[in-house]
Amino acid sequence: MKHLYFLIFCLFTSILTQAQQITVINKETGETLPSVAIYNQSKTKSTITNLDGQANLDAFKASDILYFQHLSYNVFSVLKSKITASKVALTANAQDLEEVVVSASKFKQSKRDIPQKITNISAKDIQFSNPQTSADLLEQSGQVYIQKSQLGGGSPMIRGFSTNRLLLTVDGVRMNNAIFRGGNLQNVISVDPFSIQNTEVTLGAGSIIYGSDAIGGVMSFYTKTPKLSYTDSLKFNANAAVRYASASNEKTGHLDFNIGLKKWAFFTNASYTYFDDLRMGSHGPDDYLRPEYVETINGEDVMVANSNPKIQKFTGYDQINLLQKVRYEASDDLSFDLGLYYSATSDYPRYDRLIRYRGDDLRSAQWDYGPQKWFMSNFGITKLSSGSDLYDKIKFVTAYQNFQESRIDRDYQSTTQDNTEEHVDAYSANLDFEKRLSPKTELFYGVEYVYNQVFSKAYAKNIETNETEAIVTRYPDNSNWQSAAAYASLKYKPNTKFVLQSGIRYNHVSYKADFTENNVFLDLPFDTTNSDFGAFTGTAGISWLPNKTIQWKLNASTAFRAPNIDDVGKVFDSEPGSVVVPNENLKPEYAYSGELGLKLDFNNVVILDLATYYTYLDDALVRRDYTLNGESEIMYNGELSQVQAMQNASKAWIYGFEVGMKVNLSKKLQFSSQYNVIGGSEEDHDIEVPVRHIAPNFGNTHLTWKSDKLKFDAFAEYNNELSFLDLAPSEAEKEYIYALDNNGNPYSPSWYTLNFSAQMEVYKNTTVTASLENITDQRYKTYSSGIAAPGRNLIIAVSYSL
Repeated sequence: MKHLYFLIFCLFTSILTQAQQITVINKETGETLPSVAIYNQSKTKSTITNLDGQANLDAFKASDILYFQHLSYNVFSVLKSKITASKVALTANAQDLEEVVVSASKFKQSKRDIPQKITNISAKDIQFSNPQTSADLLEQSGQVYIQKSQLGGGSPMIRGFSTNRLLLTVDGVRMNNAIFRGGNLQNVISVDPFSIQNTEVTLGAGSIIYGSDAIGGVMSFYTKTPKLSYTDSLKFNANAAVRYASASNEKTGHLDFNIGLKKWAFFTNASYTYFDDLRMGSHGPDDYLRPEYVETINGEDVMVANSNPKIQKFTGYDQINLLQKVRYEASDDLSFDLGLYYSATSDYPRYDRLIRYRGDDLRSAQWDYGPQKWFMSNFGITKLSSGSDLYDKIKFVTAYQNFQESRIDRDYQSTTQDNTEEHVDAYSANLDFEKRLSPKTELFYGVEYVYNQVFSKAYAKNIETNETEAIVTRYPDNSNWQSAAAYASLKYKPNTKFVLQSGIRYNHVSYKADFTENNVFLDLPFDTTNSDFGAFTGTAGISWLPNKTIQWKLNASTAFRAPNIDDVGKVFDSEPGSVVVPNENLKPEYAYSGELGLKLDFNNVVILDLATYYTYLDDALVRRDYTLNGESEIMYNGELSQVQAMQNASKAWIYGFEVGMKVNLSKKLQFSSQYNVIGGSEEDHDIEVPVRHIAPNFGNTHLTWKSDKLKFDAFAEYNNELSFLDLAPSEAEKEYIYALDNNGNPYSPSWYTLNFSAQMEVYKNTTVTASLENITDQRYKTYSSGIAAPGRNLIIAVSYSL
C-alpha cells in the first residue's frame, strides 16, 4: 500500500510538472514575448502570454497540439506532452523584424499594420549615439528637428508643428500640461536617456488615442522595466556608465540596477550630468560669436571683453535624474506597476536673452531659468483575460505630476530683479481596453481624465536692499484646466496583405481662471474667465502590401487643440518692446491632415521609405497685435510696449515630403540616409507668410559597419538655408540670434557636419563608445536657436554591465 501511495504521489507530481508555467521568447535575442496567442487545434481552448511572455498551460491536455501565434513571428506548433523545457522559442518573421510598436494604440502591434509613419529608437541605438539629453536623442532620429535657446534646452519640431501642438508621453502618461506654450519648450530634457528602453515618434496627428495636443505628432518614451526572476533565486543585474564631452566639458555618471524575485522586481536608475560653457565651432558666421558679456563686479554691472569669443559664456548647468520602479506580478494574468520619477536642473541662463543689445550695451545683466523640476508617480494595473466579452487585456494607469519652473531677469545696471515662479499639479487617469472580436478584427477603446491646477507667483526684488514688491504674475494664480475623453479604434485585417484602422474620439475641455490679482497691474476688462469646449475627432487609414516589395500606407485624420492656461492667461515680454496679455475670447483650433506613404523593399537589400503629407490648420491660435482698453501700447517693465495676445487669427497650410533609404551592402556594412522637405504658409492680416515652426530642409547620411563586438559609423548631418524672405515675421524680428545677409537682414545659413562614431566591447561586460562630432569644426546654429551648436566635440563613454 505504501508503494501504491508513493506511485500516486509521483504521478501527481509528474502531472504538476507537465502543467508548469512556460515562457515564450525570441529565438534569436532571448527577449520575452507578450501577447502570444496559444490555442489547440480545434481552437476550443486558448490563452495569451502576459507582459513578461509567460502563460500557464493547465487548460490543455497532454495530447493537444498547441499553436503559438504572434503577428511578428512564424507560427509554431508542438504537442503539449513534448514541451519539456520552461521556454518556447519563436522565430521572427523577416518582414516584421524590429516592427513592434505600442504608441499607436497603447498596446503592442506590428509596425507595418499602422497607417501612420512611426520612428523607433531602441536602447542599443541610444547607447551607441550617446545623446547628452533626450532632445539630442530625438534629433539623431533624422526626422525630428530640435531648436535650442540655451544649452539646457531642446524644443522638438515635427512636420511644421512644435511645443503645445505636439504630445510628449512617458510610459504612456501625458507630460503636456496647462502651461505648455506656443513658444519653445525644454521639458523633454527632463527625461533621462539612460533610463529609456525605447522611444517611438509618431509623425502626424495622434489625437484619437492621446487627445487634443497631438496635432503634429507624438513622442513616446518608454523607460526600462523591472525584470522578475520567476524562480526562488535572486536575479540581479546592474549597469554603470561615465561620459565626457570636450565641447561643453560635460561630465556624466550613471548607475542602474535590477533586483528580481519570483513575484516582485525593483529597478533603480540614477544619472548626474554637469555641463560647462559651450564652445562653438571656428568656421562660420562671425555674427554668432560672443565678443562680450555682462559681469557684476563689486556690486556694479560692467561689460567685459570675452577672451575667447567662441566660448558661449553663461551656458553651463547641471542636472540630476532619478527613477524607481516596482513590479508585482500577482498571477499570470494580473500585474501591478509603480513608477517614481524625479528630474531637477540647476539654474541655467537663457542664452538668447543674454545676447540681446539695447543700443551699444547688452540689454540683460541676468536672465535665468530657475531650476526646472519634474516629479511623477504613476501606478498601473494590467489584467489579461481569455474569456471576457469586454476585453482580452485591460490597463488602468493613474498618475500625479508636479512641474516647477521659474524665471529671474534683471536689466543691465538695474537694481530691480524680476522673479516669476510657477508650478503645476497634474492628475490623470486612463483606462484602456484591447479586445480581439474575431481572428480578423481587434478593438481598442478607453477613457481618460486629466486635471491641472496652475499656481503662479511674481515679485520684484531690489538687489541692494533685498526689499520685494508684488508684480504681475505670468499666469492667473490658482487657475485650472481639465479634459475628459472617450475613444475607440478598430483594426480590421482580413489577410496578411491588407489592414484597415479607423477611430473616433470625443474630447471635452474646460478651464477657469481668476485675474483679480493681476488686474491691479493690467486693468483687464474682465476679472474671471471660464470656457468649455467639446469636439469629435476621427481617423481612417489603410496599410496594403500587394506583394513582398511594395507597401502602401494612406491615412486621413482630424484633430483639435483647445486653449490652455498659457494661451488664455499668460503675461510676458515676447520680444523687446512687446508684451502679451490675456485674451478670454479664444476657441479651439482644428487640423485636417492626410498622409500617403510608400515602402519599397528589394529583397532586404535596398529599402526605400517615402511619405508625403498635408495639414490644414483652421482658426489657428497665434500671437498677434492687440489692444487693451483701446490702447495698442502700455508700459511694461518700465518700457513702452506693443500689446499682443493669442488670437484665433490665422489659417495655416503645411506640407512636406520625407524619403529614407537603407542599403544593406553586406551582412556587416550598411548605408542609410534620411531627408525631409517641409513647406507651408499662414495668414497674417490677409497676406500669407511663412509658418514659424517650419524647419529648413534637413537630413543625414550614415555608413555603418558592425560585427559582434565592434561598430563604426561615419555620418554627415546637413541643413538647408532659410533666407530672410523665408523667415516667419516673428523670427525675422530676432536679429540677435541670426546671421545677417549681404543686405543686413537676418537669415539662417545652411550648414553641414562630418562625424565619426565607434563602439567596442573591450571585455566581456565593458563597452567603450567614442564619437568625434563636427570634425571640420563648423560654426552653425540650428534654425531658430539662440545658442550656437557645439564645435568639434570628442565624446567618450565607458559602460559596464553586470
